[in-house]
Amino acid sequence: MIPLVYATAGVEQVIKKIGGNDEAKRHLENLGFTVGGTVTIVNSLAGNVIVKVKESRIAINEEMARRVMV
Repeated sequence: MIPLVYATAGVEQVIKKIGGNDEAKRHLENLGFTVGGTVTIVNSLAGNVIVKVKESRIAINEEMARRVMV
C-alpha cells in the first residue's frame, strides 16, 4: 500500500484506504474517492495531482493525494 501521490501515472489503481480526519475523508468521498473504487493519475504538476475517478478528472493537492492509499 502506497500513497496515491507515489503511484505510477497512467496505471489504474484500487483505493484501499482513505486517511485523515473525518472532514477530509468526507471531502474525498464527495469527490468520488471510495474504498474499493479505482483511480488513475493523469498528470502531476507543481504539487497538484490530476486524477481520473469515476469517468471524471479531478485536481487535488499533494496533501490530499497522500491521504489516499492504493
